[in-house]
Amino acid sequence: MSTTAADSLPLPSLFVSHGSPMLAVEPGRTGPLLAGIGATLPRPRGIVVVSPHWETFTPRVGNQAKPRVIHDFGGFPPALYELDYPAPGAPALAEHVAQRLRDGGLPAHTDDGWGLDHGAWVPLRYLYPQADVPVIQLSLQSQQPPAYHFQVGQLLAPLAKEGILLVGSGSFTHNLRELRRNDADSGDAPHTLQFLQWFLDRMQAGDRDALFGYRTTAPHAVRNHPSDEHLLTLFFAMGAADDWTQLVHLDSGSTYHSLRMDAFAFGTGSRLLAQQPVAA
Repeated sequence: MSTTAADSLPLPSLFVSHGSPMLAVEPGRTGPLLAGIGATLPRPRGIVVVSPHWETFTPRVGNQAKPRVIHDFGGFPPALYELDYPAPGAPALAEHVAQRLRDGGLPAHTDDGWGLDHGAWVPLRYLYPQADVPVIQLSLQSQQPPAYHFQVGQLLAPLAKEGILLVGSGSFTHNLRELRRNDADSGDAPHTLQFLQWFLDRMQAGDRDALFGYRTTAPHAVRNHPSDEHLLTLFFAMGAADDWTQLVHLDSGSTYHSLRMDAFAFGTGSRLLAQQPVAA
């Protein structure tokens, strides 16, 4: 699109699944899906991304002018460690984000000690492969419940009208103990599909409270998320929308059997993706 984000509908907020670090070199269905999202949306002025791989007790906002790429994983092929994502940072945006969180009562601070971990740079390599959109990373408070992360998203939601893309990166299901590590294309595990359908039904009904309590009511919730840091970023993305009940589900199936790679766009701007071939 030739228009800028500020001249069109507010950008939707996104939840994207990054699954395994191998996504960076094994695009599967997810790589083209993410590339389609980036090519379809108006170009953002900047990106704020939350990843489950930077966990802090209180919010930290990366403020490096040139965020370093962190290869925060081990035991993978050498090619993975050679990848870079030299996107510029945005120190002024980082302070703006921190101030919005402080104004909302959260003890947020900027931080120059992190960078972009694989939960951030791996999906961004597909969304914006030229690495020419400024990016800052926001830390996750994994000890907090879904409602907290929804609130963090709400505090930052006005940034969409300023052309800032708000992204929660995680994995729609994330049980590493059930991975079929030698078979990336082994298909969908039935319990992951049941979990997905429960979420889709509650989202369609606008039942936010049920979604917040998913761990006690969704089928196979704990099996799909033995710990829930990879799904908490979904609630951030929901809260970051101007109207989370307007949403588009983007389905790229599963990888390694137990990792659902679903993406969601939330808000009035999600209609920008509704007619795209990446939509389920």
